[in-house]
Parts: sequence; C-alpha cells; structure tokens
Amino acid sequence: MKKKVAFICVHNSCRSQMAEALGKLFASEVFDSYSAGTETKPEINQDAVRIIKDIYDIDMNKTQKSKLLNDIPEVDIVIKMGCNVVCPFLPSKHEEDWGLDDPSGKSDEEFIKTAKIIEEKVKDLAERIKNNEIKL
Repeated sequence: MKKKVAFICVHNSCRSQMAEALGKLFASEVFDSYSAGTETKPEINQDAVRIIKDIYDIDMNKTQKSKLLNDIPEVDIVIKMGCNVVCPFLPSKHEEDWGLDDPSGKSDEEFIKTAKIIEEKVKDLAERIKNNEIKL
C-alpha cells in the first residue's frame, strides 16, 4: 500500500502547495501527497501557481485548495516546509523539516529556486521510501 505524505506549513498557500503538486507529479507511484496548515488562505499564492504552471504545466488553482490539518487523512510521513516560528503538529511515523524559505513577496527567481529544491527533495524522498531507508 502506498504511503501517505503530508507537506505542512502554517498557511498552506505556497511551499506546501508546491510540494503537494510536485509530489503528485514525480512520486505518485510511491506515495500519496497532501498539503495542509493550521490556517488557510482564500487562494493559493498566485506567484506559486504561475511558476508551477510555467515549469511543470500543473494548474494548482484547478487541482488543489488551501486545507487545514484535519481536512486530510492520517499520514505516514510529515514534511514540515520550514516554519521559522512554530510548525504545526501532525501525528506520523516519520517527520522531517525541509527548512525552506518562504518565497512569498519575492522574485520569480526565488519561486523557481524553491520549486526546484522541492522537486529534488520530493524525488529523494520517493527514493528513500522505495529503498526502505525510512523506518515506518
């Protein structure tokens, strides 16, 4: 059975949404991707939406929405995106903090850099799960 991975941050509007989209794109054969936060925003960060559409041809406005932690199923793995203050807590068998800076309000280059880091980390996570390097 596929593992369930939650990408979490406070607002569930930018980095965690990008990670959910890229998890679905690059790792759907290994794990199911979810994103959530302790607060929601009326819409996903539109710069993130535009960059993900430009690079990966995914329209997050159509495929995703901002969700609270209790809106997603129980998960096996929690990935904290890098909260700076206090990250939300979600029970899991494995947890990591990817420590990513929030690109909100910054240049397209920062969004592209963040997307590429997330892509690399999602692919690495999928490999580690496949190779049983994460104890669940």
